[in-house]
Amino acid sequence: MSGRREEILDAALAIADERGLEAVSMRALAERVGVTPMALYRHVKDKAALLDGMVGRLLSALLPTDGADGALAGEEPTWDQRLNALAHACRAVTQRHPWAAHLLFSRPAVTPDAVRAVDIIYLALVEAGVPESEVPRLERLISTFVIGFAASEASGRFTPGALDPRGRRGQLPAGELPGHSRVGRWLDLPVDLTAEFEADLADIRRMVVGAAARGGE
Repeated sequence: MSGRREEILDAALAIADERGLEAVSMRALAERVGVTPMALYRHVKDKAALLDGMVGRLLSALLPTDGADGALAGEEPTWDQRLNALAHACRAVTQRHPWAAHLLFSRPAVTPDAVRAVDIIYLALVEAGVPESEVPRLERLISTFVIGFAASEASGRFTPGALDPRGRRGQLPAGELPGHSRVGRWLDLPVDLTAEFEADLADIRRMVVGAAARGGE
């Protein structure tokens, strides 16, 4: 990536952090880097290309670095360690940039760094023994879970808001929420989102192992 393009993408991320993704425009970006809007087009041809570049920059943070994947020094990380590291890195990115999950959901992985991040998942699934025909489907499922969890956490969807679970149930006549009545005592417990994320990742690992076992039958 050229130094100028890198500067432009850094500026776009800064604008989104300060004022939200909707504030990122070619005009605002030109003002931030001190050039005319036309000068930007030598580095990003249009708004769509800019957004794709931002996705690539975000996903570049998911690429492994030495010691970041849970393997011991000198050891090659296992497939599940690589998936685990990628999932945690994605959650960390959206915690730093709460607007990022929406962008990751809405744009395809087309830049080199974005494609490399997806390739990590493909290779991990292949090495786990998942049939190659099933790898794309499982990659989509895993990516959707990780980004969806991160998006829900960043947006506050997992927090109770003005009413806790008991208060929300109390707004409806008795008996209209039989499912809530059955699990109500668990809904009222404080939620440890980190523990829930880890439990979900463990379920995904078991799902991958199950898919590999079925493929070997």
